[in-house]
Amino acid sequence: MLKGYGHTIAASYIGYITQAIINNFAPMLFVMFHTNYGISLDKIGLLITVNFGTQLLIDLLSAKFIDKIGYRVSISAAHIFAAAGLILLAVLPGLCPDTFAALCIAAVIYAIGGGLIEVLVSPIVEAVPGDEKSAAMSMLHSFYCWGTVLVIAASTAAFAVFGITAWRWIACMWAVVPAANAVYFSRVPIARLTEHGAGMTITELAKSKIFWIFALFMMCAGASELAMSQWASAFAEQGLGISKTVGDLAGPCFFAVLMGASRILHAKIAARVSLIKYMSACAALCAASYFAASLSDMPALSLIACGICGFSVGVMWPGTFSIAAERCPAGGTAMFALLALAGDVGCSIGPSLVGAVSAAQSDSLRLGLLSAAVFPIVLLIGLSVFRYIAAK
Repeated sequence: MLKGYGHTIAASYIGYITQAIINNFAPMLFVMFHTNYGISLDKIGLLITVNFGTQLLIDLLSAKFIDKIGYRVSISAAHIFAAAGLILLAVLPGLCPDTFAALCIAAVIYAIGGGLIEVLVSPIVEAVPGDEKSAAMSMLHSFYCWGTVLVIAASTAAFAVFGITAWRWIACMWAVVPAANAVYFSRVPIARLTEHGAGMTITELAKSKIFWIFALFMMCAGASELAMSQWASAFAEQGLGISKTVGDLAGPCFFAVLMGASRILHAKIAARVSLIKYMSACAALCAASYFAASLSDMPALSLIACGICGFSVGVMWPGTFSIAAERCPAGGTAMFALLALAGDVGCSIGPSLVGAVSAAQSDSLRLGLLSAAVFPIVLLIGLSVFRYIAAK
């Protein structure tokens, strides 16, 4: 066993890099899947639904079995599933006559890993001894952003050097990251968030009105983030007429850089600002960025709006975790699992809405993205209601 919680934090950071690989590598191939394999945009939208729908199911089931199995076995298994799914993504389409079905199978496998990682990493870090939990949570979640930048930049470079036809080999290379981290997590110290059996049950959480408010926040956070990030590459390439290399860097990569910067900024100022007010301002900015990206006739302004959207969503997911942990300290693993479930509901609904609206409007990604502005608007309304309730 390795000594010191620094290793636990490092492994958790790599866990979110793994999550970034799972959620962002396949979307870089969406246009290729559409043109080379003849998969329609609404079916490609369903790939996102399969990914986050599976993560949603794992979130729900994990609330019951993780405490029994233990954090260590569960988090190591999560990374093994992630690695296996990425390898299957590379292998199955060449073996199955139905390419879409093959992609769905691979997505299910790596999504099992992604779901477990999302449920486990936050409470593992929350349980690490120390103060400034909100700052620690924002810093942790920033590594999802840096992982996204790494995936996009490295994959774009590989596509430029070896061609898009090398995507299968690149997928296998990314599988090395979760495989190695599975071993790392098996050797780091891991503390429990609550004593065994002391956390709230699913039934108790379901009866808590404040929990449902947090669940709404998470759903809107996931939808606001993924509706843009999952479609940014395709939007830049197809909707704005930009080359794939430039589109990947100026779309999802720019989005991720500003989202990571937002989370680091919040980690620095968390002790000095009201988290609720900060999230409210970010929700308003997010809605404005969706309107600007989808309605502007200038590609440069649309790309800038994509980046601003990344900055605005940065605090939403970790901020909700922090508020929930503060207002409901007895929630335990079940609360984190169910909040992750709510977030993954949003991660599934948001991109799927964009795909469905786009397909219904003659493949217009602009109208698809415009429809997603509803999510930050609902979040803003929810935060306003929460502030009113909390002030009473």
